[in-house]
Amino acid sequence: MKIVVLDGYAGNPGDLSWDALKALGECTIYDRTAPDEMIDRAKDAEIVLTNKVCFKAEHFKQLPKLRYIGVIATGFNIIDCEAAKAHNVVVTNIPAYSTNSVAQMAFAHILNIYNRVDHYATEIREKDAWVKSLDFSYLNTPLHELAGKKIGIIGLGNTGSATARIAIGFGMEVFAYTSKSEFQLPHEIKKMEIDELFGMCDIVSLHCPLTPSTKNLVNAERLKLMKPNAIIINTSRGPVVNAQDLADALNSGRVMAAGIDVLDTEPPTTDNPLLKAKNCYITPHIAWASYEARVRLMDILVGNVKAFIEGKAINVVN
Repeated sequence: MKIVVLDGYAGNPGDLSWDALKALGECTIYDRTAPDEMIDRAKDAEIVLTNKVCFKAEHFKQLPKLRYIGVIATGFNIIDCEAAKAHNVVVTNIPAYSTNSVAQMAFAHILNIYNRVDHYATEIREKDAWVKSLDFSYLNTPLHELAGKKIGIIGLGNTGSATARIAIGFGMEVFAYTSKSEFQLPHEIKKMEIDELFGMCDIVSLHCPLTPSTKNLVNAERLKLMKPNAIIINTSRGPVVNAQDLADALNSGRVMAAGIDVLDTEPPTTDNPLLKAKNCYITPHIAWASYEARVRLMDILVGNVKAFIEGKAINVVN
């Protein structure tokens, strides 16, 4: 079979091997594909792999040979899955490959905010602050412990559960807004309604998928419920947070800080209000991208394609 990878660079910028995929068929790999290049590059392929290149309903009529789309990610909202099914195109995703990586990044943001790691490293490097200190220790901001703090987790799937386990290890009180019943939760995690969670917790960490019901879930009304020393962490999807509402809450001191790995448009435009918001710490959608997570991604990717070729498709989402 002819296999085309439309945008392989993000998952494999050169430190991993494509050999296992190449062994499955005639394989062409592109680092990136612009929307107007997609049809030409995919037109002869039976198998197409994509990370962020979209497939809309009108595309399938132009790709009569296409039989399989493998999304090189967990989220598959870039594909019109109903249109794919109508054209007998199987769509698969890659679940749970980045669970530990994303949970780790959530706590990297939390620890940076609570321990001010970036602040002090910058003060020392750029201002010689410690060199000029009159004392053995240089301290010019409050620092906080996690033990005893309340963390609210929105969405208790793989990454939400992994984040909860880390929080429990730090001695935090863990609350969750989840579709699971309280009887399905470990005894250390208490189920809570969303507005109560926003009002009570010191940290709210988002781990829910982007759906019509979760878009703008974090908005001005919910931010008003939060303690002024509370923080928001978003490693899920950018549009779950209303960017302007969060920027306004940060700039006014309504919320203390935010750790953000995702934005509603990526890469962001220069007018995104969070880019310059007070105490907003942004990483460029890299929570998923640890080396170990990308190794798992590639292994599952190859396994998905191999299973499809053998007539035993797995991780099918349509």
